[in-house]
Amino acid sequence: MRPKKTAEKFKMSASTLRNYEAKGLIPPAERSPNGYRMYTLQHEMYLACIQAMAPAFGMEVTTGVLHSLLRSEWDKALWIVREKEVILYEEKKKVEQLKKELEEYFNTGQGFSNEKRFSIHEVSSQTGVQKTAIRYWEKDGFFTAERNPENDYRLYNETDLVKIKFIQVLQNCVYSEDTVALKQSIKMLDQYNVEEISKLSDQVITYLNKTIRSQMQAMAPLCELVDFITS
Repeated sequence: MRPKKTAEKFKMSASTLRNYEAKGLIPPAERSPNGYRMYTLQHEMYLACIQAMAPAFGMEVTTGVLHSLLRSEWDKALWIVREKEVILYEEKKKVEQLKKELEEYFNTGQGFSNEKRFSIHEVSSQTGVQKTAIRYWEKDGFFTAERNPENDYRLYNETDLVKIKFIQVLQNCVYSEDTVALKQSIKMLDQYNVEEISKLSDQVITYLNKTIRSQMQAMAPLCELVDFITS
């Protein structure tokens, strides 16, 4: 099939198609006697795989998978995908644990402590987030640390800690309108409002559930492509 028709079939431009080929995301196209690129069923299966995988796993992961397939490293390609699925599962467990803790606060009528403060070192140790990332997120407007009057060191409260945990989960997710909206909701959280934060945890879990469904759907064209090129 000629480039224009192939591009139209997948609702993309011919330049995008050529770009995919230049980046090694699809096999090199053969040329017709008059020099035109000719795309085959195999190319179409690669393109279907890209369109299914990119929204679910991100372009970086999709590129790694397709490069592995083009090098005939079938098992490596599948393990790349499985690793991302495991990461998503671990992030879901983190949010569920956070929601459980928030519900305990809410059910006992407690709120976040007005007294507790944490140094950036303590926050980093509790969350596993590097200090540079915490400073960057503060600069980006997710929270504003207080300052210790004695030494001017940053001090974070319990709400800041929760926000950092939420951001950490979303950092491992594919950039999308959903993640942008969730990050904006994190920025707008009212301090010490446990009920509002609990609702946000529900929204994040809903997003993660949506993501795993998208990833499972993307596995179908990937498995079809692997079967095709290995048969």
